[in-house]
Amino acid sequence: MGQHSDRFHVELSVGDQVVDVRAVGEIDIATVRSFQAALWAAPARPVLRLDLSGVRMLSAAGVRALVATHLRVRARGGELVLVDPDPVVARVLRATGLHRVLPVRESAAVGAAGDAQLLPA
Repeated sequence: MGQHSDRFHVELSVGDQVVDVRAVGEIDIATVRSFQAALWAAPARPVLRLDLSGVRMLSAAGVRALVATHLRVRARGGELVLVDPDPVVARVLRATGLHRVLPVRESAAVGAAGDAQLLPA
């Protein structure tokens, strides 16, 4: 399941406890609606895990979408977890302070239960 365009696409995988979302491309003013729509369409689970390893650029619009999704998921009793951000995206997360609000983890450290190690701030 997912959404696709030339510049950006999203893939969803739904488990019992975790929804995995893999975003690929650029998240900017032109693609942010597709990005947020995919995140908000994800079924409610305790964890919404967003793989950012394929995202090459995250604009202010993308940051706002992450914050809005975080608030929405938290209101449902869940947690939004960011996984493997590209170095450019990781810099944006640090510059905006979002890495202090949302857990940012490495997928290599993800265990069988879906837990992962926090990346250093």
